Amino acid sequence: MSRYSISDLARELDITPRAIRFYEEQGMLSPERRGQERVYGSRDKVTLKLILRGKRIGFSLAECKELIELYDPAEGNRVQLETFMRKIEERRAQLDQQLLDIEQMKLELDTAEERCRAAIAATSA
Repeated sequence: MSRYSISDLARELDITPRAIRFYEEQGMLSPERRGQERVYGSRDKVTLKLILRGKRIGFSLAECKELIELYDPAEGNRVQLETFMRKIEERRAQLDQQLLDIEQMKLELDTAEERCRAAIAATSA
């Protein structure tokens, strides 16, 4: 089993030690202690990777934590994977709605711009 110091993990995953300590405070990591030194294992590294990936795709920290807690290799992680798929579908639906909202806003901006241009043209004439 691999062992990592906080600086090793921070460097390898391109995050700050402070971020790692934050995830530990949130109960998502549980390093061993050697005096004042934190010693992280392979599971902690995988957990950090999952947190960072979840954040990149827009999951909240609570959603990341929920998925991590569902980790159960004895069952093939089926519940975790099914939950992950459901969350992906939810996130995709949110993004699709945001795209529609953006397109609608752009149309409203176009209309406002046209009205402003017409009003400026009318005052210049």
